Amino acid sequence: MGRMNVSNEALLGLVAEMIMDDAIRTYKEKNLYQQIDSALAEGDEASFLALTAELKSIQSPG
Repeated sequence: MGRMNVSNEALLGLVAEMIMDDAIRTYKEKNLYQQIDSALAEGDEASFLALTAELKSIQSPG
């Protein structure tokens, strides 16, 4: 039984890490979308391009 508890704890740890990673990615995406909207409103092309590139890197798998 001890070995099964270790496996379950490891699995739960991985699931918790995946949930945390997803929450952080979602927060970053939301923040970037807000910054992109601001850059568009201000006509700041350089910031817009940099922010959209960063957003694409976050959204790309791998």
